[in-house]
Amino acid sequence: MHSAEFKAQAVQALRQPGVSMAAVAMAQGVNANLLRRWVHERAQPPDDAVPASDQPVGFIALPMPAPPASSTLSAEPICIEVRRGATTIALTWPASAADACAAWMRELLR
Repeated sequence: MHSAEFKAQAVQALRQPGVSMAAVAMAQGVNANLLRRWVHERAQPPDDAVPASDQPVGFIALPMPAPPASSTLSAEPICIEVRRGATTIALTWPASAADACAAWMRELLR
């Protein structure tokens, strides 16, 4: 069992720039999954910390930008090169038919 101070120090070490969860876990001698749980626990307030009347309820709609009109899509074609063994397939597909290109790629790569 680790002390609350040990857990807090381990979680605090993650706030340093460029530090990974795995590196801190190894340095502290704990499993990365355990460290991840400590981070999650510290991010969650205790159940009794927020009065029930102040807890958020329901769905909050956020404004979303409108999708680009089809006329503003790039005129650049989709260029794909697929290599399987000694075979190479070079393909140019119109960007306006990106959905059809994706479907074709899914079938090809099955």
